[in-house]
Amino acid sequence: MGVMPWKEIVPVEQRLRFVIMIRHDFKNFSEACRYFGISRKTGYKWWERFEREGLAGLEERSRRPRRSPNAISNWWFQRILFLKKERVHWGPKKIRGRLLTTTVERPVPASSTIGRILAAAGLVRRGRKRRPVGPVVARPTLSTALSPNEIWAVDFKGWFRLGNGERCEPLTVSDLCSRYILCCVGGKDVSYAEARPVFEILFQENGQPAKIRVDNGPPFGSRGAAGLGRLAVWWISLGIQPEFIHPGHPEQNGSHERMHRTLKAEAIEPVAYDRRAQQKQFDRWRWEFNHERPHESLGQATPESVYRKSSLTYRGPVEPTYPPSYIIRRVRTSGEIRWRGGKRFIGEAFVGQTIGISQSGPGKHLVYFHHYLLGEIDDAEKTGMKPAICIRSQ
Repeated sequence: MGVMPWKEIVPVEQRLRFVIMIRHDFKNFSEACRYFGISRKTGYKWWERFEREGLAGLEERSRRPRRSPNAISNWWFQRILFLKKERVHWGPKKIRGRLLTTTVERPVPASSTIGRILAAAGLVRRGRKRRPVGPVVARPTLSTALSPNEIWAVDFKGWFRLGNGERCEPLTVSDLCSRYILCCVGGKDVSYAEARPVFEILFQENGQPAKIRVDNGPPFGSRGAAGLGRLAVWWISLGIQPEFIHPGHPEQNGSHERMHRTLKAEAIEPVAYDRRAQQKQFDRWRWEFNHERPHESLGQATPESVYRKSSLTYRGPVEPTYPPSYIIRRVRTSGEIRWRGGKRFIGEAFVGQTIGISQSGPGKHLVYFHHYLLGEIDDAEKTGMKPAICIRSQ
């Protein structure tokens, strides 16, 4: 008789026929195994189960191990879910970073394991799948912050209405190296008058950075010379270099923009009733972000553990000095200077400031504010009563 392997449709029936064949000595054990197309080891397994448990022993059983030495204990489940409840917007990496600093008695699970625990508990919010990114246009690279206070990132979060209907414009400042948030202030608008006092306090408390990275909107940028706004002109007079991202490319200030998303989720939704209450929410969130929230780019350290105050002391604006060969002009209240019997528009951001003009060729002159190149005046270009300065890229 030919070999008959187990039939997958009724395996229990086949096993029963096998044990009956052995029990009533229709065949010896080896012949019975060959008849059903199984190994002797498999045959002994089912025979021993039948002898020990009867017909129930022939039923299919789960192959899942009874115990796993690497299984996560209930203690970890409770600890992770408790921390997630406290920090609703933290993901697996942030939670693991916090556990590493607060749990020393046992090894901390991997981020992937924490992610599975959160998913099993229904605490993971799935984001929408992003579309593929098209070709990237090459842009000049911006500076890289290698130590605290090399570059501060500055921006306005975007306005929203408070509970009482007032407009709130959060101004945020962060250190790009340490990710430390130096301030988050809910102002009334994006004006120079609102922003400058905030920076005066920041510079007095933390010192000055070498550079400040901003977008091209007011009060940082303008349509005047080199695109500088009043705030950027003031920074230059303090010895700080403004660094502008390219228009329409907020990703060039990506870490700061990502922080804004966290700010919105954790300190703005829901909004407070008035400005004072909203500022308290900002302050609590900023303290948590700096002192408790682990940051992946810092090796899960907190920003507060990395940031140090600047050694550049705030001393106020300095009057610019130029070489003796430069022609000196003071910008009038109209944003213009007198030049060769006419007027040239420099920019309203420079009103009251002194600029230096250096000849670069026949009928052409470079215009500077301190060390900062603003552009070039070309005597051959006449575009009306108030010809604008021709801007060259730096």
